[in-house]
Amino acid sequence: MAMDQIEETFTPGHEGVGYVCQVHETIEGKGFKVGDAVGFLYIIGCCFECEGCMVHNMLCQKGQPKIQGRNTDGFFAEYAVVDWRSTIILPTQWEVERSSVFFCAGITAFHSVDSCNLEPGQWLGVIGAGGLGQLATQYAKAMGLKVVAIDINDATLGVCKAQGADAIFNSKIEPEYVHEIKALTNGGAHAVAVFSNASGAYSSAPSIIRVGGLLMVVGIPYKPIELSAIDMVLGMYRIKSESTGIPQRMGKALDFSVRHGIQPEVDLKRLEDLNDMVNQMRAHQATKRMAVIF
Repeated sequence: MAMDQIEETFTPGHEGVGYVCQVHETIEGKGFKVGDAVGFLYIIGCCFECEGCMVHNMLCQKGQPKIQGRNTDGFFAEYAVVDWRSTIILPTQWEVERSSVFFCAGITAFHSVDSCNLEPGQWLGVIGAGGLGQLATQYAKAMGLKVVAIDINDATLGVCKAQGADAIFNSKIEPEYVHEIKALTNGGAHAVAVFSNASGAYSSAPSIIRVGGLLMVVGIPYKPIELSAIDMVLGMYRIKSESTGIPQRMGKALDFSVRHGIQPEVDLKRLEDLNDMVNQMRAHQATKRMAVIF
């Protein structure tokens, strides 16, 4: 499988769940046993305790953190070794096969919506209606928010609409979408979360934020994003960012998801489908997250 910007060979895949098949003697009594259905985050080699790890495990000041599936072996494999400190037992209500997406996309989407600190009835703009945007829509609706989703793909927008989005706009073929959103929201969304990695998504996002609103940075473009300093000084909008975060924050996201019956929409595939999965994503033909089952 061809992947860009990879300097060495490793097993990809950074979202995973599975069943415990062996517990190392050093973590006996930590709450895990053989047969448990578990999910886990994807950073290893960190201490999970230092000042850096309290912000993000990739900022560990004592260890040498690596991302499983990015620069060390990941989860497109029948077996994987994970750190117990970033592992959590799955709720019995969940389908294990559909749960892997939660351990990056799902948690990130939850944090992104939750950290906007909006009130029920306020508007959230979701730019990028793919897997994260679809999950963000579900979380936002469960929090009582109104959602307007923006993308250039009608198929993914349709999925967002089916999951509760109050309005959807294709910014590529609807030139008046900014004016329509401002009219719909009575001045602009109270917060806009950008899940797309397109630079254009960030350059257009401020135009649909109401005065004093929030820009939530989630998607990571290849080049640094450009924002107006004068807009910041004047308080036109504020900026926050979110990611999967640290293991200590997993519980809140998981508990909320269970209470509200939120679980990712997933296309289940086999390992032999992996090349086709990558090609489908590169061609922007995937309408939801895909997962490999063994």
